[in-house]
Amino acid sequence: MQMPAKVVVVSQHYPPDHSTTAAIMAAIANRVAREAEVLVLSGIPGSASAAVPGRPSVVEIGNWMPGKGVLIKRAAAELLFTLRMFLALLTKLRRGDVALTVTAPFMLPYAVAAAARLKRARSALIMHDLYPDVLVMAGLLKPASFVAMTMRAINALMFRALNAVVIIGRDTKDLLLQYGGMTPDKIRFIPNWATLVPAVRPIRADNPFRRALAARFVVGLSGNLGFTHDPVIVFEAARSLRDDPEIHFLLSGWGIGFERLKDMQSEAKLPNVTLIDRVADEDLEAFLSAANVWLIPYRKDVSGVSVPSRFYNLLAVGRPVILVSEPEAEAALTVAENNLGWVVMPGKSDRLTDAIRSASLCVDAAMAERAVAAAGNFSAERALDGYATLMEELLRRSQPEQTP
Repeated sequence: MQMPAKVVVVSQHYPPDHSTTAAIMAAIANRVAREAEVLVLSGIPGSASAAVPGRPSVVEIGNWMPGKGVLIKRAAAELLFTLRMFLALLTKLRRGDVALTVTAPFMLPYAVAAAARLKRARSALIMHDLYPDVLVMAGLLKPASFVAMTMRAINALMFRALNAVVIIGRDTKDLLLQYGGMTPDKIRFIPNWATLVPAVRPIRADNPFRRALAARFVVGLSGNLGFTHDPVIVFEAARSLRDDPEIHFLLSGWGIGFERLKDMQSEAKLPNVTLIDRVADEDLEAFLSAANVWLIPYRKDVSGVSVPSRFYNLLAVGRPVILVSEPEAEAALTVAENNLGWVVMPGKSDRLTDAIRSASLCVDAAMAERAVAAAGNFSAERALDGYATLMEELLRRSQPEQTP
């Protein structure tokens, strides 16, 4: 007798890891587990848990995670992890199961799609980043290089094998449809969500992150600054505004881009810049409430390639956003459609400086309310229901038809 089909969530990142990807994959697994059996294959030590009714069971897969700046070691570690996950899937997957994964690391979806096809299971991919486009955007690959062309060829095979692809930005759809193996019926738009309750947080002088700052207007930066982000444009804007006592930059984060910010500030010692290390989760709401406006600085060609998950929490605390991005990118579309801030073309530090000045003089108090209202449209409940519906549909499709 065949066992009931299950959903296998495949993720390198899972709690107790504190990354955004870990939180998203755990939320999806927990929501789907209310209606189906869920097994999580995780690459995080300490994540394993036994099966409990209505909750996912978690199996750890051995993983080695060197720092993000150590490219060769990181690539080797991710290749090894992908191989281990592929072998685990060959053991854990059964015919009719559904495997759900995400583009972190970028090789993982290839293994999941291949294992699902071999085991006659179904597969779905959450497209957080589109490769090789992310690597091209970051300047790590040339668009017509052998590696980029090979990755696109493998992508075509993967998209043909996948049963569904979840995009978190509307701008990704056209890029995906350039692949011969992708069809519109496979694509589902389910945006990420705010983890903070949407409500306008007042700007308070006694905020622990603002207390030591004398400036009237604080420009904030928070989160991972990876290869797709441009720390230089932020620092050049700060340099241009160094003699304005009204404006101060409060910058926090991690990643290779934040290390670059540290190096530039160590050399320039700008008086209008404060750098702080990554803020603990329990302090995130207070930190996001400290600034008057928030920056998200992307390099050029971000459209369709990457969507900033931090964006939704910035809106949730009732703050406008200055987004460095092409206007057709998902976050830029949301800013423009709802009048939530300013969009600046990448590489134009003078325009970013002008946008910051405009923001500091803006008297549109209703922008905070509009930001909160927009964040309410990106709710966890709506997104997670979308994932549950998709998994139910794929499980139902995998079941053999009953003969009357």
